Amino acid sequence: MARTRAPDYDEKRQAILHRTAELFARHGFTGASITMIAEACGISKALLYHYYRDKDAVLFDILANHLSVLVAAVEEAAAAPASARERLHAIVAALLDSYRDADAEHQVQITSLKLLPPEQQEQLKEMERTLVRIFAEALAAAVPQVASDRSLLMPLTMSLFGMLNWHYLWFREGKGLSRADYARLATELVLSGAANAVATVQPAGSKARRRMETA
Repeated sequence: MARTRAPDYDEKRQAILHRTAELFARHGFTGASITMIAEACGISKALLYHYYRDKDAVLFDILANHLSVLVAAVEEAAAAPASARERLHAIVAALLDSYRDADAEHQVQITSLKLLPPEQQEQLKEMERTLVRIFAEALAAAVPQVASDRSLLMPLTMSLFGMLNWHYLWFREGKGLSRADYARLATELVLSGAANAVATVQPAGSKARRRMETA
């Protein structure tokens, strides 16, 4: 007979994931043991094994849960009716808001995803690609020059992600800019500079195509 789950099973699982993410962020995935995870969560190893069979399973669930939250938030923001400019700002703000209280999970994503088995890595990378695709589409809509020269779209998209993904290293809640202020600043920096950058930067592939088109 299958063992029934306690009513607070999911709540306890989420607590395990968050506390383990903090542990992995401090000590690294390879530097943390099952015993350390159980101690950090305030539970026995036997109870931990009721939730997860090994460290890999905990790591995968940390990242899958974190990325699912990000994708859901950004998809919702992208689907809301708005101008192209405001849609880009909305998805930037949604991503930053989803990073709130998730610095440990974000750090573990950056450092430890590559330590999982290839098939699990691919599942998580597909979720990352979904985020990139949503941002790229929003940028292309907001900056027509990028839409017409898509060889610059990915560099521009990843530059925006660079501003957002590393903000946790310096950003402190309640000090200086608010999260909402930084979302607006990052969006306007990209939008204000993108058109001019596209006009002045021509990747080698774009130049070759233009020469062929005018030959």
